[in-house]
Amino acid sequence: MLTDVVPFLRCPVCGAGLTLDPRALRCAAGHAFDIARQGYAGLLTGNVRTGTADTAAMVAARAEFLDGGHYAPLAGLVAERAAERAPAGGCVLDAGAGTGHYLRAVLDRLPERPGVALDLSKHALRRAARAHPRIGALTWDVWRPLPVRTGTVGVLLDVFAPRNAAEFHRVLRPDGALIVVTPAARHLEELIGPLDLLTVDPRKAERVADTLAGRFRPAGTWPLELSMRLTRSEVAALVAMGPSAWHADPEAVRKRVEALDEPIAVTAAFEVRVFDVAPKS
Repeated sequence: MLTDVVPFLRCPVCGAGLTLDPRALRCAAGHAFDIARQGYAGLLTGNVRTGTADTAAMVAARAEFLDGGHYAPLAGLVAERAAERAPAGGCVLDAGAGTGHYLRAVLDRLPERPGVALDLSKHALRRAARAHPRIGALTWDVWRPLPVRTGTVGVLLDVFAPRNAAEFHRVLRPDGALIVVTPAARHLEELIGPLDLLTVDPRKAERVADTLAGRFRPAGTWPLELSMRLTRSEVAALVAMGPSAWHADPEAVRKRVEALDEPIAVTAAFEVRVFDVAPKS
């Protein structure tokens, strides 16, 4: 609920604290941000470009696939690392939260901890706002200065999302933890050729480290591989929910999926990395 996360938020216009009324978030300077009937608040102002936001179809595919439990071990691993590293105070912030799937798993392991879900897609936030009673969902572009107070985040999740290292460093407590999840080299390797999907950058780990260098220190990496046996419908949802959905022709993908023999063996490969906060200079 937004009530739980208001103490951790700041006005995206002037930086002042926010208060909650039944219809909007407001600051003392008079800036107001409407609350949608689905429960999320729209904080974005000015020249808002949502062209990279997940579409309704992508979000529906993601919800269908994740609700099937296929990535449950990944959600469990993220929640385990978060529970181990969470300091005594601070909220959990999910930057690029999508439907709130991973944030929900973390909050289940951290009783009474509020969770802030930021995402550019209103379609995703409609689901995130209902994913857990302690989630407050907000439209936001993580490349902008975050609408979160300095030093108030205990655990920050970045799951298949952009990484704004400077802002992540600012909002995290000195004893907080950043958890980053990226696809590994073998991710969906059985589907890449037959379905003409995007490949994983072989320098992914190096690029993540470079992005965070100077502000964060590596504290451990946990690889995870899942061997799945999927139906054509499940493979279609898996493709439609990811980055390949932006580049592939849906009809061409449908025909290629229909040509696959069931059950379809698919490897999901991830790397979960934990980072400590480097001292602020």
